[in-house]
Amino acid sequence: MTINPDEIIIFQWAWFKVNATLLFTWITMFLLAFGSWLITRNLTSKGTLSRWQNLLEVLINGINGQIREVSRQEPGPYLPFVGTLFIFIAISNIIAVVPGYIPPTSSLSTTAALAICVFIAVPVFGIARRGLGDYLRQYVQPTYIMLPFNVIGELSRTLALAVRLYGNMMSGTVIVAILLTITPLIFPVVMQVLGLLTGLIQAYIFAILAMVYIASASRAHESRKDKGEK
Repeated sequence: MTINPDEIIIFQWAWFKVNATLLFTWITMFLLAFGSWLITRNLTSKGTLSRWQNLLEVLINGINGQIREVSRQEPGPYLPFVGTLFIFIAISNIIAVVPGYIPPTSSLSTTAALAICVFIAVPVFGIARRGLGDYLRQYVQPTYIMLPFNVIGELSRTLALAVRLYGNMMSGTVIVAILLTITPLIFPVVMQVLGLLTGLIQAYIFAILAMVYIASASRAHESRKDKGEK
């Protein structure tokens, strides 16, 4: 039984390979891009709003509210990145109900790539908010001895993000596969529903943790500013 989509080779020419992870990632990206164009092509602020525009506004307002609650900052700068993370992971997991589709989030390479994006985004947002010198100064607080430990902490939480998402998605795939072998009727359907719920929860957790890390990189500047004003 092949569970990891990295092991499923769709196309190969010499050294160039396209595995299931790449294929289903491209499919998900296409669906997101096409769906975004389809929903936003007739946006309006007057008259009756379409159901899709209503859904989009509810989703955006919800993400904005979560970002504001977590970071205590205006969500505008963070919405594109955090919102894309959540929507990509959520859609990847939701359309797993389609027969033959394997969510790319069940591959460690995908979850690692998403975690690396967060790893890069944290200093980018932190430097943009606080400046290079102030951001780098946090790595030697309270003393220079803490420098290697702070760097290890940054790397370890990136690894934890990747492994957490991969482990949860893979465990659901394994359980469904086992139940399909033992009881091919009722239990797999129940587990599929639970798998969708788990997928949405994991998308939410991943996006929230990303926002927590980004907020922690930029909040120190605000704290020092507040203390200076007092």
